[in-house]
Amino acid sequence: MDFDKIIDRRGTNCVKWDMMEPLYGVSPEEGLAMWVADTDFAVPEVVSAKMREMADHGIYGYENRESEYKGAIQWWMENRHGWRVDADAIFTTTGLVNGVGMCLDTFTDPGDGIVLFTPVYHAFAKVIRLAGREVVECQMVQEDGAYSMDFAAYDAQMTGKEKMVILCSPHNPGGRVWSQDELQGVADFCKRHDLMLISDEIHHDLVFSGHKHLPMPVAVPEVVDRLIMLTAPSKTFNIAGLHTGQVIIPDEALRERFRRRMLAIYLQGNTAGETATIAAYSSEGAAYVDALVPYIEGNKALFDEAVNAIPGLKSMALQSTYLAWVDFSDTGMERAEFTRRVEQDAKIVANHGTTFGTGGETFLRFNLGTQRARVEEACARLARAFSDLQ
Repeated sequence: MDFDKIIDRRGTNCVKWDMMEPLYGVSPEEGLAMWVADTDFAVPEVVSAKMREMADHGIYGYENRESEYKGAIQWWMENRHGWRVDADAIFTTTGLVNGVGMCLDTFTDPGDGIVLFTPVYHAFAKVIRLAGREVVECQMVQEDGAYSMDFAAYDAQMTGKEKMVILCSPHNPGGRVWSQDELQGVADFCKRHDLMLISDEIHHDLVFSGHKHLPMPVAVPEVVDRLIMLTAPSKTFNIAGLHTGQVIIPDEALRERFRRRMLAIYLQGNTAGETATIAAYSSEGAAYVDALVPYIEGNKALFDEAVNAIPGLKSMALQSTYLAWVDFSDTGMERAEFTRRVEQDAKIVANHGTTFGTGGETFLRFNLGTQRARVEEACARLARAFSDLQ
């Protein structure tokens, strides 16, 4: 578990590095890729060994490892998160964005309003619009440098067309680990307006010291009659390219509706993704995570200190994830100018805050899931790019 080891992903068809130049005009030869939310760390050896075993077998035909696969998920959720999951509640999709799409397709109709607490993960709004549903943005507020939700304001926004809420827990891009009271507030909001609740908890393993993630059914068990849980090992173990995520549905009636839709389009998991999940959700995988989280937390501390020392820049205090959310509003610069400095002067590719919805206009998101040396280099480049402010 040498997280400092540089792994060169250039020229490997890696979206994060090889698409920098076509999309942002930054060459991977001189740029730093800090946008796409996967890490630059090797997967744990237990996963590599299991994948080599699969490859060496030489036959990649139909397999049935459902019991082992679901058992690994159950073990992980109970031992790492205190959440007991019924095996029958687990469905496999080709990642969580696909899971969101399936939930929209199964439980809503074209024209329905889907509530997002913005700014939030950009793929949600994209999928909602492509599905012919309406994005309803409920903008979060900042209190003491962190996001919170204003349910009184959101109540006033509701028109009756809204059918679903998608919650990001922990929050991407702000890194909030929602409290018991905040999760109760979300559940109560959904009940008041008769909304289904989709809780995307993909970052639930990457929580920093002093904070504890609460799965929604553990925090607010009375909401399970309208709850869909989305989980995946992809962010934790850097296996997003295997396109395997879980839709977990506690309520039997909702579960049956989802099962019928899955069968109707014959959506199934893939052997490679399930094999990696079985390996990752193990005691060896847990040891990897226990080493990974402090390393990311160290990257975050280094990044925050350097960025916050630059007048006009403010890095939000993360409680989880490897995604730093930096506000450039106090520079007084237009968005085009601070973005140009980051991309063309510093040669760093970060996600544009506008893609995360209302409230993200003055931000960029930086992926800190990389080697410490690269974070140090990014800090130095940002300091030079904004040296006139210092």
